[in-house]
Amino acid sequence: MSTAHAPVATRTSYEEEFVHMMDDVDDLIDTLENPRHRKILINYRRHGLLEVSGRYEELLAPNMTVPHPHYRLFEGGQGTILDGMDTVRAFYQQLAAMDMLVMWTGKQKMAVHDWGFAGEAEFSQFVPGALLGDNVFDSMNNDPGAPSSSQYDADSFYLVRRTLAFFWPYDEDGKMIGEHVYEDTESKVVTKVGNDEVITGARAAELLAPIIDKYGVPQ
Repeated sequence: MSTAHAPVATRTSYEEEFVHMMDDVDDLIDTLENPRHRKILINYRRHGLLEVSGRYEELLAPNMTVPHPHYRLFEGGQGTILDGMDTVRAFYQQLAAMDMLVMWTGKQKMAVHDWGFAGEAEFSQFVPGALLGDNVFDSMNNDPGAPSSSQYDADSFYLVRRTLAFFWPYDEDGKMIGEHVYEDTESKVVTKVGNDEVITGARAAELLAPIIDKYGVPQ
């Protein structure tokens, strides 16, 4: 049973993309008859929307994620390995503190089975020029005030779009074990945007609140 509420009016084309990021997943969920596969994709959908809304504690709850998650994130030829709940939580906390949890998917293609799901999608994210390098995750540790030879304006924001392949394993109860994410480096496109076009964490939470509970908590 849907518990969705009236949508929030979008202000920009990026916000329109943002609120429709899970449309492809919704279409797939609605065709599934296998309850385990359906539960896995509802978990993924809810996980993604909670994450970019800044509500990461809810996606790490025992009804969504195993006690010891393991993330493997590869971007720009470098890897970020997150092993264990404390490490994963700290990663989300760092992103939230920098207001860099806001990202969205598009053109999602995926296959789901008892082991989890795998697929490919275009990911979009607003990144401050001061933090923009080959690896968004790795550059989080850069000092924004340090001298830089970067081609990007440190005081501006950029929209980074790139294709990512991903594999998310799940346990027999339909809880997420982790994320394995791999970037297609040749697909990356970086575009300078106006500050008024950037979707903040607070705005993301407002936009997604009406659609997060469409399928409820996976049962």
